[in-house]
Amino acid sequence: MAKAKLAVTFDEETLAEVDLLVKQRLFPNRSRVIEEAVVEKLARMKHNRLARECALLDPIQEKAIAEEGMGEEIDQWPEY
Repeated sequence: MAKAKLAVTFDEETLAEVDLLVKQRLFPNRSRVIEEAVVEKLARMKHNRLARECALLDPIQEKAIAEEGMGEEIDQWPEY
């Protein structure tokens, strides 16, 4: 995949932490640290979208929809 260069500005403390990761050989260079951090953050944001959408649901309304048309069978289902 083609890559593009990007200029990023960090405060000294953050840059020192990035440099420490490179010095400890956890990453080959600063670019890789930043790239992997951004990729991980984007993946987390996509994953958390489902949780945010579910939080918007009304549990009482969802239960009513789920139980619609069950009639007398509902007494046979366990509480949840």
